[in-house]
Amino acid sequence: MPLHYQSCTFRYSRTSRPVLDRIDLEFSPGHTVLLGPNGAGKSTLLSLGASASKPQSGSVRYGSLDPANRGSARTYRRKVSWLPQRPGFLPGMTCREHVAYVGWLKGMRERDAWRAAPEAIERVGLADRMNDKVKTLSGGQQQRIALAQSLVHEAELLLLDEPAVGLDPHQRRRFLDLLISLRGSVHVIVSTHDIGDLDEAFDEVVVLESGRARFKGTVEEFDAHARPDAAPGRRLESAYASLLEAAE
Repeated sequence: MPLHYQSCTFRYSRTSRPVLDRIDLEFSPGHTVLLGPNGAGKSTLLSLGASASKPQSGSVRYGSLDPANRGSARTYRRKVSWLPQRPGFLPGMTCREHVAYVGWLKGMRERDAWRAAPEAIERVGLADRMNDKVKTLSGGQQQRIALAQSLVHEAELLLLDEPAVGLDPHQRRRFLDLLISLRGSVHVIVSTHDIGDLDEAFDEVVVLESGRARFKGTVEEFDAHARPDAAPGRRLESAYASLLEAAE
């Protein structure tokens, strides 16, 4: 999955400090977790990857597709799906209607989107709530419907920004199981502060700090940065802390 950021710089105003500073980063196929403290640039990086924002300099590509190119922008947005931190829902719509509507927005024919919506909802474990209004769902269930929206148009890459925020332990477990079930069918990049279960759900780790990639490697390579005296159940936390300390 060659999602490639080439010398990307992004700032919110001409006089503000860059959120991303000439970042060069190519994500690997599979499931990647994007770690970093608040303000590191994780959400901005995913927003650029989804073509919801544009860099002031540099480029973002998915394979040979460039969202800045009119000829490939529509295909790019069909193949790359983004779930922001706070997904919005239209009032009054059922789960099926909402998921089908997003498929239509992504370029599917209305009939095809309506037919594809049930399968996407079933994949997130909410088939029994398909005809219920989205507003009647719990927060965790709404997050899963938002994920179904990302799956309905058969995206190849999912960009998920803090998708487990607000989920209780049971909901988080279901979400991780869903991520694991997607292996081999879609590529996934998940930004998070939580490194629990990292070794179970992900293949690659990227650590972002102050707008730059401070680490990129496998989970095993990430684990190798743990302090020698780190407790067995705290090695990943230790590795993360060590990498951030080295970046200061």
